[in-house]
Amino acid sequence: MTLTWQDVVTIATELPAVEESTWWRSPALKVGGKGFARLRSEAEGGLVLLCEMVEKEALLASGDPAFYTTPHYDGYPYILIDLDRVAPDHLRELIDAAWWLSAPAKVRKQRAAG
Repeated sequence: MTLTWQDVVTIATELPAVEESTWWRSPALKVGGKGFARLRSEAEGGLVLLCEMVEKEALLASGDPAFYTTPHYDGYPYILIDLDRVAPDHLRELIDAAWWLSAPAKVRKQRAAG
């Protein structure tokens, strides 16, 4: 199943306080004014998603072709995702984790209580 940016938006906007925006002149998702996902318009394309460095290293080490990086993102906590190759359930988990890393504490607490 090939996923699209609209699928990413649909998944992310199920989470509290997510808004569509732009980041580096491309479509993006933010929570509390902080970006956590962006559709790349650069040559390699893909989805840029915030993650912990240990998660990025594990995804790259897994050999799964859905996950990659470029020299621009070396040393930064962002994984690049090929939407044509990623499993929908795995993408949902990664979006949830990216949201958690970006969301203000107040919003995270409201979600945990809900």
